[in-house]
Amino acid sequence: MADEEKQGEVNEPDEIAAEDAAGAAEQPSERQQEREQAIADEPVAESEQRVAEAATPADAPAPAEAAADAEGDDDEDVEEESTPRVKPEIPGADLEVDIVREGEEALRAAELEAEEGEDGESGDDADDLSQPIAEAAIDLASGARYRATGKRKTAVARVTLRPGDGAYTINGRTLETHFPRFTLQRQIRQPLETVGYEERMDVVATMHGGGVSAQAGALRHGISRALIEADPNLRGELKRRGFLTRDARVKERKKAGLKKARKRPQFSKR
Repeated sequence: MADEEKQGEVNEPDEIAAEDAAGAAEQPSERQQEREQAIADEPVAESEQRVAEAATPADAPAPAEAAADAEGDDDEDVEEESTPRVKPEIPGADLEVDIVREGEEALRAAELEAEEGEDGESGDDADDLSQPIAEAAIDLASGARYRATGKRKTAVARVTLRPGDGAYTINGRTLETHFPRFTLQRQIRQPLETVGYEERMDVVATMHGGGVSAQAGALRHGISRALIEADPNLRGELKRRGFLTRDARVKERKKAGLKKARKRPQFSKR
């Protein structure tokens, strides 16, 4: 048994040598020789190009075009990055305002009604609200005085209308001084502009209580009620436009055990 194993070990190298000699004795065909010679004579750059063409699909752009496109993209990126970002003077000035300022509720409602009823009756109603009242007839004698009281929140305005040129005097000051905000000024002028007497009557008012916005609402309410004293026939039209409605919205009172009207203290379980 041991002799057979030794004989197998001795025969294995002989077999490997015989196979190597047989492989060396085999000669390649003429076609294989020509192909190997062409590959050897071909420049390295052309062979790399052929390999790249074989690997690249037919629809893909050429390497030169791709390089040019890449350079163009880099140039565009550089140009975009080189342009400095302009910081706005007022932060958020380019944003669209979605907050309804004071005195614009009626205007927004009129615009929505006009858009919804371009072909219907609601559009006609909106046009009527934007037009001054034509049938106003107020006595503008030299001694004519029309007085009324307007309220809003805790503000009270005692208003007197008299013939004049459209001047406003509130607590001895002009309208622009007492109410610097343009929206409040427009809100106060609406009743006389609706009647069409904004340049033929003066407004003298004494006010107390409340803040700036509340005083503007009280003054508008007082002017509207004074116009009713001047011409009772204006009541229906002014009421339809919302000038005679007392704005009853006030701050809700604080509740016991709460921080404000509804805000509760922070709850701690432990």
